[in-house]
Amino acid sequence: MLSYLEIRDYRSERGELHPVLRLSYELAGPALGTAPIVLVNHALTGNSSVAGKQGWWNRLVSPEGAISPEVYTILAFNIPGNGYDGELCEDPERFTLLDVAHLILQGLEALGIAELYAIVGGSMGGALTWQLAYLRPELAQHIVPIASDWRASDWLLTQTLIQRQILANSSDPLRDARIHAMACYRTPQSLNARFTSQLDEEGRCYRVESWLRYHGDRLKERFLLSAYGVMTYLTYSIGVCQEAAELARIASDIHIVSIDSDLLFTHDRAEATYRTLAALRPGVTLDVIHSIHGHDAFLMEYEQLNALLRPYFAR
Repeated sequence: MLSYLEIRDYRSERGELHPVLRLSYELAGPALGTAPIVLVNHALTGNSSVAGKQGWWNRLVSPEGAISPEVYTILAFNIPGNGYDGELCEDPERFTLLDVAHLILQGLEALGIAELYAIVGGSMGGALTWQLAYLRPELAQHIVPIASDWRASDWLLTQTLIQRQILANSSDPLRDARIHAMACYRTPQSLNARFTSQLDEEGRCYRVESWLRYHGDRLKERFLLSAYGVMTYLTYSIGVCQEAAELARIASDIHIVSIDSDLLFTHDRAEATYRTLAALRPGVTLDVIHSIHGHDAFLMEYEQLNALLRPYFAR
């Protein structure tokens, strides 16, 4: 169930004053103050509903998964403008990801939360995890950025530019943007193995084309165009600091999880970040999901993901 709190007199990175902003969030597991808290940051089309029957990450955040709501209090905020709470934003560039991090930190303060057991996030949520930990180095005992990066690579900037151009110029922008995005979330090997250049049952188009159109249509049914614009711009704005070495100020144990076939947040970037930080401080690990499925493997390879994270979330 959604809960709300108000942030007052927030001045954004571009200098605009917001007298009142509402942040929505959800809790799962023990009540606040009775168990260690895990903050979960959602991905581009995700939301605060991470656990339970309808939770989008409930194979990770569950009694059977690595992060159990029977042991940890699970807290998840909706990123402002994602539309899940009915709060719309017509200006996709109102906030950067740095703004979102500041707002969440103020939300934690409003909830009386001074420390967290862990911050976990996938994709853009992983970048937000880096940002929160950089701003508040001692906030969490552990941070787990998954399939993400601390700074937008030139490759990511290229893909977000294409997304923004589609949103601005397409006659069916949300559907077309999603079709392009799916080509970034999966790999050639994944699609080739699944569809094998076969036509659909009616023989009218290739199965892969039908699958791509299906994903475009499904997103149109459950997501708002304005929200997609907001989240795309936030992905574009990823930038915690200028150099990876600056992340060594984070006091948390850092558990980077990368996907060896990721085409969006590429594995070589995670390796470089790990090497830099491991040379500067202890408590840094790099775990790798091995998959042909690319970026979406963090939503598919749950056996591997749970096995990698269980050592960090003791029962």
